[in-house]
Amino acid sequence: MNPVVEEISPYELERGKPMPSLAHAIVQSNLVRHLGNRYEANYRFLSELSLELEGWKSVPDIAIFNTFDMDFRHDEVRSTQPPLGVIEILSATQGIMELSDKANQYFANGVRSCWVVIPPFKTVYVFSAADQYATFTAEDMLKDTVLGIELPLSEVFR
Repeated sequence: MNPVVEEISPYELERGKPMPSLAHAIVQSNLVRHLGNRYEANYRFLSELSLELEGWKSVPDIAIFNTFDMDFRHDEVRSTQPPLGVIEILSATQGIMELSDKANQYFANGVRSCWVVIPPFKTVYVFSAADQYATFTAEDMLKDTVLGIELPLSEVFR
């Protein structure tokens, strides 16, 4: 019997992560919209920003930075500045350990808060350190004490 070899798409090769699903896309757009509406005075919520932190490359689903003015004439292909926070959303073909490992890498590279979103269970883990997290479910008010962010998850999982 020949082993099954799954072809990796150009998207997955370029970003180093699985292709997002419909649920992933809905959760991601809801997060960007609702967080932006509530916290645009303090933060920028950047979708699919390429990072290169101390040689480690990653493309979080959402990167959270302090607000800043953008000079659109001087763009960056990869940001070398660690975001304050990142949000990673589990894809349909992804394993939870992959996101756990990524959270550890983010903290090792200066990120202060990491959310891991599990769409099938409508659950978000908010990490304040590699081994410290709080769990929130669909009807909870998510609270990120590191960044001072609160968000009703009913707005995210709809």
